Amino acid sequence: MSAIVVGLSHRTAPVALLERVSVSGDALVKLLHDVQQTGCVAETMVVSTCNRVEVYAVVDRFHAVVNEVSALLSVHSGVPVEQLAPHLYVHYEDRAVEHLFSVGAGLDSMVVGEGQILGQIRQALRLAQEQGTLGTTLNELVQQALRVGKRAHAETGIDRAGASLVGVGLALAERALGPIGGRRALVVGAGSMSALSAATLQRAGVTDIVVVNRTHERAVRLAQTVGGRAARFDDLAAELAGADLVISCTGATDVVITADMIARGDAAAGPGELFLLDLALPRDVDPAVRRLPGVTLVDLESMQEGGADAGTDDGGRAEAVTAVRGLVAGEVAAYLSAERAARVTPTVVALRSKAADVVEAELGRLVGRVPEIEGRIRDEVAQTVRRVVDKLLHEPTVRVKQLAESPAGDHYAEALRELFNLNPKVPDAVRRAGTIDMEVDR
Repeated sequence: MSAIVVGLSHRTAPVALLERVSVSGDALVKLLHDVQQTGCVAETMVVSTCNRVEVYAVVDRFHAVVNEVSALLSVHSGVPVEQLAPHLYVHYEDRAVEHLFSVGAGLDSMVVGEGQILGQIRQALRLAQEQGTLGTTLNELVQQALRVGKRAHAETGIDRAGASLVGVGLALAERALGPIGGRRALVVGAGSMSALSAATLQRAGVTDIVVVNRTHERAVRLAQTVGGRAARFDDLAAELAGADLVISCTGATDVVITADMIARGDAAAGPGELFLLDLALPRDVDPAVRRLPGVTLVDLESMQEGGADAGTDDGGRAEAVTAVRGLVAGEVAAYLSAERAARVTPTVVALRSKAADVVEAELGRLVGRVPEIEGRIRDEVAQTVRRVVDKLLHEPTVRVKQLAESPAGDHYAEALRELFNLNPKVPDAVRRAGTIDMEVDR
């Protein structure tokens, strides 16, 4: 069984296509189970964010799963496979591990080094666990990717090198509006991205923050954390009229802020500068607002086109990225080495188990043929035979574990299975592994 990832991201697809393919809520749960039920997938997890939609799986067939997942993404998004396929990427085995570790470390984000991806991977992991689509292999792989991401943020300057999308958006807002400290900000939505936006606004010196959300109680809770006030969703148009800066990130499937809402607000409150930052996927703000005078809209598509690097230090970023790439490469090598060594363990256990069975059978035959042998002598003979077998097996089993860490390591385990007619899946062999290992240690 091998790991595979099939997906698309801001690097391979335009935002308009990502909007169509993105899934959340019940649709995400359904996609998760549909992938799991293809017949060629043992474990699966789906990461769906504003910048990527990726299906991770543990499979026994490569081409079959690529075709199945591509077809499912097409069905769920309504995008024909022939239109979707040019934007899809596939990473298999070692490359899948490297890709996931790079994503977790922030190397593959629109804003290099942003830390939100760790939370998004964690959410995807939790959902797969809750839905029962995760097994040992994928769980361990994702957990290690989360640890790699934490190391990258803790041990390098990647956090400073790349701000979050919110930080980049606010840097662009200051270019358009000037200092935002004395401005009035409106946050639309109350999820994790909205909470980050509100906290970032507060740290930037914005004291007049209004939060609007369909569930008013959630808006109230978020507003209280930043010393702002909550408004009801029905009052969104009125709140837009008094805002200088709007950050919107809801889970809505249709636009939340229309050009007509802003135009009416301008007419009521008088014309003024308005900056809108749309971090939602699908988008919250109608692109038509760009045609309104005094209005600036920055969304994921425009940030993608602009490189999303406002306010970053290119020299520091390059140094941090190099450091994280080195960290990721080391972690990938260590993970693959351990994973390959683990693959050969059942074969080694089966070999030792078979040897132990042969020894016990022969000792039993000896006692049957020479029943008068004294107990002390019988025990000494038994111990000697076991020690001889252990010493004969010690070097080849240690060596095959070492060789298993190489890319072609599976071939050595396969050779052992063929030479000794082993079945590493026999439960009794696995059950007695601990006992056999203790005998060898002596």
